[in-house]
Amino acid sequence: MEDLWMVFCGESGNLDIGEKLSSSGSGSGSGLVFQPNFIRAAEEKPDRLTFEKLVSGVVSGVYMAFSGFNHKPSREASSKNSFAATEQYCYCYVLTRYINMNGSYGSDLYAPLNGEANGTTKTDSAVKGKEKTLEDEDIPKLREEDRAESCYIEFLEQLNKHKQAGSSQLSLLWIIGKQVLSMKVMYWPLTLFFSKNLESLSQRQWYFRSRLIGLKVKSLLTAAIYKKQLRLSSLGRLMHSGGEIMNYVTVDAYRIGEFPFWFHQTWTTSLQLCISLVILYRAMGLATFAALMVIIITVLCNAPLAKLQHKFQSKLMVAQDERLKACNEALVNMKVLKLYAWETHFKNAIENLREVEYKWLSSVQMRRAYNGFLFWSSPVLVSSATFGACYFMKIPLHANNVFTFVATLRLVQDPIRSIPDVIGVVIQAKVAFARIVKFLDAPELQSRNVQQRHDTGSVNHSVLIKSADFSWEENSSRPTLRNVSLKMVPGEKVAVCGEVGSGKSTLLAAILGEVSHTKGTIQVHGRIAYVSQTAWIQTGTIQENILFGSEMDRQRYQDTLERCSLVKDLELLPYGDLTEIGERGVNLSGGQKQRIQLARALYQNADIYLLDDPFSAVDAQTATSLFNEYITGALSGKTVLLVTHQVDFLPAFDSVMLMSNGEILQAAPYHQLLSSSQEFQDLVNAHKETAGSERLPEANAMQRQGSSAGEIEKSHVEKQHKTSQGDQLIKQEEKEVGDTGFKPYIEYLNQNKGYLYFALASFGHLLFVTGQILQNSWMAANVDDPHVSPLRLIVVYLSIGVTSVLFVLCRSIFTVVLGLESSKSLFSQLLNSLFRAPMSFYDSTPLGRILSRVASDLSIVDLDVPFSLIFAVGATTNAYSNMGVLAFVTWQVLFVSIPMVYLAIRLQRYYFASAKELMRINGTTKSLVANHLAESVAGALTIRAFAGEDRFFEKNLHLIDINASPFFHSFAANEWLIQRLETFSATVLASAALCVVLLPPGTFSSGFIGMALSYGLSLNMSLVMSIQNQCMAANYIISVERLNQYMHIPSEAPEVVEDNRPPSNWPAVGKVDICDLQVLRKCQLHQAVQEKEQGLDSLVVEDGSNWSMGQRQLFCLGRALLRRSRILVLDEATASIDNTTDLILQKTIRTEFSDCTVITVAHRIPTVMDCTMVLAISDGKLVEFDEPRNLMKTEGSLFGQLIPHWLGSSGKEFQGQTGRKMYSVATMDTVEMRRKIGKGN
Repeated sequence: MEDLWMVFCGESGNLDIGEKLSSSGSGSGSGLVFQPNFIRAAEEKPDRLTFEKLVSGVVSGVYMAFSGFNHKPSREASSKNSFAATEQYCYCYVLTRYINMNGSYGSDLYAPLNGEANGTTKTDSAVKGKEKTLEDEDIPKLREEDRAESCYIEFLEQLNKHKQAGSSQLSLLWIIGKQVLSMKVMYWPLTLFFSKNLESLSQRQWYFRSRLIGLKVKSLLTAAIYKKQLRLSSLGRLMHSGGEIMNYVTVDAYRIGEFPFWFHQTWTTSLQLCISLVILYRAMGLATFAALMVIIITVLCNAPLAKLQHKFQSKLMVAQDERLKACNEALVNMKVLKLYAWETHFKNAIENLREVEYKWLSSVQMRRAYNGFLFWSSPVLVSSATFGACYFMKIPLHANNVFTFVATLRLVQDPIRSIPDVIGVVIQAKVAFARIVKFLDAPELQSRNVQQRHDTGSVNHSVLIKSADFSWEENSSRPTLRNVSLKMVPGEKVAVCGEVGSGKSTLLAAILGEVSHTKGTIQVHGRIAYVSQTAWIQTGTIQENILFGSEMDRQRYQDTLERCSLVKDLELLPYGDLTEIGERGVNLSGGQKQRIQLARALYQNADIYLLDDPFSAVDAQTATSLFNEYITGALSGKTVLLVTHQVDFLPAFDSVMLMSNGEILQAAPYHQLLSSSQEFQDLVNAHKETAGSERLPEANAMQRQGSSAGEIEKSHVEKQHKTSQGDQLIKQEEKEVGDTGFKPYIEYLNQNKGYLYFALASFGHLLFVTGQILQNSWMAANVDDPHVSPLRLIVVYLSIGVTSVLFVLCRSIFTVVLGLESSKSLFSQLLNSLFRAPMSFYDSTPLGRILSRVASDLSIVDLDVPFSLIFAVGATTNAYSNMGVLAFVTWQVLFVSIPMVYLAIRLQRYYFASAKELMRINGTTKSLVANHLAESVAGALTIRAFAGEDRFFEKNLHLIDINASPFFHSFAANEWLIQRLETFSATVLASAALCVVLLPPGTFSSGFIGMALSYGLSLNMSLVMSIQNQCMAANYIISVERLNQYMHIPSEAPEVVEDNRPPSNWPAVGKVDICDLQVLRKCQLHQAVQEKEQGLDSLVVEDGSNWSMGQRQLFCLGRALLRRSRILVLDEATASIDNTTDLILQKTIRTEFSDCTVITVAHRIPTVMDCTMVLAISDGKLVEFDEPRNLMKTEGSLFGQLIPHWLGSSGKEFQGQTGRKMYSVATMDTVEMRRKIGKGN
């Protein structure tokens, strides 16, 4: 068997985890090389974990506590019972079974450490930490069985078995307790040194395996949440917004992943207490029952606090969801907020939600503080009650029984003090678990919605709908679509038209299986390609967006670019089709995004094409070219269902379907429908009126302007070479590098008198430790003194103890205040920075990076950082005080302890240099998971339409593993460090014991010797707690680092110019009268709102997805009407609206904004014909700027070339009104104008 090695190199360097050395020990590389014992232990017993935890040490070498569990695999189903299992217990039980079954590890336990990183094997040398900073590629991959895919598959298997078995479990803790725990008693160690080392080995095994289980549980839950959101129905999305789903992954799954590490404290502490009570009974007799009563009272007092903490934790998570939802909406729509100057309003709204969150955060943290006070004071109360009982029961107090009692109590006081943290983690996990289970139980899309087959040879239809009703909402009294019948044969072209909100997009969604049908049947035969009305673009290159997971076929790819009129666009882009597209396509125009969507659909070579108004975002010339080249050319043999408002193209279709109010009014060829349907005639006449011409243009083929296939190929090669030398829009996420020292701690403590609260909390703990030492010193000095009465001995002891406990209360309160004040300040600075950041920041920063900070990092700063800082200081103080007491009695031990402390500090430096880099990489890879989730939530409909769920899920699993790997190596290195430090402390303890034996009689009283040994025996435990808390604090403080990165974003121009402000008393008078809401009628929303049961109070969900695209545009227009600004910018404001509604809206705009300056960005030429001036843009350059009639007369005018596509071949002049201050941007690419407006130019 090959030996597995870990290499730590360099004092200030970083960890290279990746060396696999042969059994002969050969290999290169310098530094401190070691083989962790707990790794070998796992290798030598691959099928069974012998033990997990040993707690050794009571007086005179007694090994008082032990723990462990058996991880022998078992795949037996749980016993059945007659009760029906609820879903929550089902998930709970499966999760437990998963934990139980993954407790055994084979000989490849440390496969991630053997050098097989990123598919390569490093067998020659290690990358020295002090020579380079750790990068992502330096982190080895996880073992196969530890990866998210394996965990998720096993989870599903157990879930299905449990559902079939129909068994029910009582509770989360009972289930996990029953499945995970399996005790094995170890033999009593013979010496202090070996027992302490044995304790260290077994405890490291326990902690390591618990962390690994937690990591795997977090991975499988993240995978399950991602998979679920891909299947959510419309009702499910109403129940769980994108922000909430992000919270489930970044916060809730993390909290549950932390639970296995703390879980064993719930039973090991109880076991230790029971064994301690037995020892105490042997030492103190019946007085032990007094100690038992205090423990029972403490537990009873904790019960209501725990109940309240659970309630407040639930409220906190709900408040966190609301705040994150608001943050998500504001960040996604930041450009709109800046154009409207709404930053202050939305920032205040988020701050108000944060205030509610602070309320519950304060409640949770205060209950945690009270719990801490209760359990930190319990050892003092236990000792006082026991000694008091001894006095009343006439039990003599001597050094032997007193310090047997003190030593035993000191060994269990650290586990007792951790109980509040355990309770907090259990409550957080329970709340998070309930929230995730509720999400996993949310309604899904039913496969029965559509009978879809990919075979097309045996049927004579592609789409068949028979008398079907469709509804977005379950149990709705009025279906969204009613009595729909449709039959499309292969190769048929059908156009769908109708007014805004008539159900056109819902019909396409019904064919995709997105809408439940309550009546009738629907069948689809063939592969589907779908182009959504709102373009969905992934972060990545244009090429990746077009291929969409398919293999590259160069000829087909080049033909696709030509058919979609993308060749000229790619020539203009800096890196061609390898140009990185920002999130949501921020660096592309609306037309470019839509054409990329069309190219994506065409490249898939599907059988059925569902196109939802794809020409609304392109100019007339491009639309005509696309129709001829794409619809009638490339899709000539395909089944096409096109939703459109372009009446010009309708004659070319086999059939035209007219929809109104959720029903198909009529379907027939164009001329037949025109002669038989008055509604259709009105629609066509509206187009004639807006176009200013009596003719309906034929779809004539346009000469394509662009490059040949050879030129495209040449350009592609050149751009591909160029990308390796230049920078793309999306940069690699920034992270701190190297040892930042105390910088992040100082940043945290600099907030709102943080230094003061931290100093007071630390000083409170110091006084508590001092009080404990004084308390035990008093007892040691006077327990055998006949001149001190037992009553005085006990009263002074009790007085010192009660006084010291009050300092613990002060410490806890100051810690809570520190956390709340620092969180308030950090969040306020972060929010101000984000809202004042320029749009260039949002163009180049994926949303997931920001959301991971305002979700998971902020949650860690809120809940974990303050207590981890104080506990790190407190535990370190405890450890050094233990060593100080030991050295005071046996000063000779300093010859051993000082070198040991020096080595420990050096060893910590080796660890921290690499641990910080690992946690930073963990933070950046966490953003990848969050960003992929955010994109998938936004594009779930498109992903499902192209049957890409499996591919996106595989990518998600890969990102989860990338994120899990640095975390795995971080806690593995943590256990490596603690094991060695515990060896040092065992050496110090053994040396002290040797010194005590060699001391001449009478040097110290037996009381002080007993006190020294009692402190020495707890040295291991205190040292472990010290290092653990320091490591936790170092890991948590990375979140402060990450927040700080976005707290100092270069700001845009000042929001308020002091020299240009209105008088301080302005406005002197203010009055608002709402007599009748005419705006709804003016923007054609009155009827749509009236049909809603709640009217104006009707719900608008995230992204307005429960309203049609046209209705959403009407909302925006209504907003502009209410605002009554002096300058109005209309950026394709009516692109998704039918001609009839557009005609009415244009008249409304001319009337309502007659005295305003209007800038219109539009592709519909009639919309801008009555503007004062027209600005024409082509290829990102300003081409011409003049009055419309002058441009129409100018030979070669770009604007003049666009007009014939709308006004007819005669080029008849349009006599428009020119009295208003209106400017038009007529362009084939409007992105530049929008970017200038967004920047305030």
